[in-house]
Formats: sequence, C-alpha cells, structure tokens
Amino acid sequence: MTSTTTLTVSGLLAAVLILIANLRPWWKGSREMKLLAPFGKGFGAAACAAACPGGILGWLHTHAAPVANRAGARAGDAATGTSSASGLTSGQLVGLGATGAGVVIVIAYLTVLAYKDAGKKDKRRIIGGVIVGSVLTLTAGVAGALFWLPAALNGVGQAVVDAAQSSGLL
Repeated sequence: MTSTTTLTVSGLLAAVLILIANLRPWWKGSREMKLLAPFGKGFGAAACAAACPGGILGWLHTHAAPVANRAGARAGDAATGTSSASGLTSGQLVGLGATGAGVVIVIAYLTVLAYKDAGKKDKRRIIGGVIVGSVLTLTAGVAGALFWLPAALNGVGQAVVDAAQSSGLL
C-alpha cells in the first residue's frame, strides 16, 4: 500500500453498523443466500481491491479508514458521549502480481456493471459491502484470514495468461 491509515474502534463501529443493516433483512426474511448476493459482490470487490498495493483501487482502500473513523466517531460520541478513537492492529494483503491485477480489474468492472443493473435497495447493499469489505480488510484479523487471496488472484490470472498463450493445452 502506498499509505496506511490505522482503523480505530470508531471505524470498526461504523463497519459493524453497516454490516448489521445489510444482514438484518436476510435474518428477518427467508434467509435465502440470494438476498446476500449484492452485499457479497461489494464485499468481494473490496477484498480484491485491498490486495492492490496502489492505483485507484489501492487508494480507495487505504482511504476507507479515515472515512469510517470519522463516521463511527460521530455515531459513538453522539450516542454514548464516549470517545472510541483507540487504534486497532492493522493488517494488509500483500503479494498481488501483474496477472492477479488483471483479475482484480475484471472483478471491479463486473461489480460496477452489477451496480448499474441493480435496483435501489441492491445498489445500497453493494455499496455497503464495498464499505464493510474495505474497512474490515484493514484489520489484522480479516486480512490474516484472507492471506490466501492475492495468491489465488495471481493463480487465476496466470491460468488465463497460460490459456491465451496455449501453453500446455495441446
């Protein structure tokens, strides 16, 4: 990453509130997985963007923390009168290569297309997934759980390159 901003307890609060807002309709409804699909698309795209060491996607990812920190601080301070500005242990996804970067771009592009085709509620859910995914991948726990993602993206990208170059196909 080109810059790292520490996520605070306030930022985590903002992400958890958005997560709850997106999971509540699924929990109260029929609990069909298709209801979580828009949120999952946004979360997946944000997780892939978290692997980007720079560029627009990397920049957006690193700047999710200050936005979430401010929003969570306002909500927490207004509701409780207590500051929750202590920092959390940060984490990051590393190891994205050139082949994996192409896969990330395709995933981001598909997410934008899904957003354009979505209805009003699903658009909000996609944005919620992007915000939650971007914020949570700044934590050591979620980044550690997704340590495999850059290697998987690189592997998929390399498979596409190999197929395009006909290596090993015949």
